[in-house]
Amino acid sequence: MTILRIPTPLRPYTNGKNEVNVSGANISEALNDLTNQFPNIKPHLFNEGGELRPFVNIFIGENNIKDLQGVDTPVKDGERLMLIPSIAGGMHVA
Repeated sequence: MTILRIPTPLRPYTNGKNEVNVSGANISEALNDLTNQFPNIKPHLFNEGGELRPFVNIFIGENNIKDLQGVDTPVKDGERLMLIPSIAGGMHVA
């Protein structure tokens, strides 16, 4: 099993869990397992076409999967993943 850390804003969709055990050989399979366990989280991670939303970042250790093989990035048993949504912000002009 792989442990996926869930950020606070998405915890209402995982019944308040801050970590979820997921299985899969790669990120895509692990996310599929996550959305099977917690279907209400799916629209917050994927667009209507089934692609990972651009503001969703997944890290294996310190590496963003976008810098690796994306959702095809292999996952080893026991690895810890972090799901981190980007925070949009603006610039304050005085």
